[in-house]
Amino acid sequence: MDVIPAVDMKGGECVQLVQGDEGTAKTYGDPVESARRWVDEGAEHLHVVDLDGAIDGERRNASQVRRIVEETDVSVQVGGGVRSVGDARTLFEAGADRVVMGTAAVENPPLVGRAAEYGEVVVSLDAREGEVVVEGWKEGAGVSPVEVARRFEDEGASAFLFTNVDDEGLLEGVTVEPVEELVEAVDVPVIASGGVATTDDVKALREAGASGVVIGTAFYEGRMSYDEANEVAT
Repeated sequence: MDVIPAVDMKGGECVQLVQGDEGTAKTYGDPVESARRWVDEGAEHLHVVDLDGAIDGERRNASQVRRIVEETDVSVQVGGGVRSVGDARTLFEAGADRVVMGTAAVENPPLVGRAAEYGEVVVSLDAREGEVVVEGWKEGAGVSPVEVARRFEDEGASAFLFTNVDDEGLLEGVTVEPVEELVEAVDVPVIASGGVATTDDVKALREAGASGVVIGTAFYEGRMSYDEANEVAT
């Protein structure tokens, strides 16, 4: 299982939120420096999110995203405010290895197939209380992650990124069952995110069948190191 450090950015700074609430933002400095830190510690993958794009629909951290892609020699997946094929194509042309589509994909599934003509597309399935949420986790979509995922298996998605919003940023551990359900329901790889606090959480997600785990707050708050997480993931 791949361990993927998160580099979330808002207003040009690296931040972490609790359950997507902007009022909980805690900053961690320059996102490019954060990306370099994780690469220096051994990360081979990065998960980069423009939170301004995810929350407001307008990507305002393009220069930082581009620098991370250009200045690191690892696989970078980029999301946040990717609402069109043009947005995805721009990121691929900038060097992103994967582009993450959430709201736009859920609302218009054929976009995924069209965007996949330019590179690998990861469909983001963010859920609160078992319901997929969109528009920066503000609105319920009225469907479960499994229902949405099944639609996208034939649309060209290379992977699913499942985030349990109920656990996100709380550092209280992961809820494994939704990940297990999604892994069992689809043949496409599932990357898990939300709530990882300890190496036991990493191990639990590996045993649930996740192909990767995105870790944010636990790394930034020093709850575990990249090496410690990677050791139990592989």
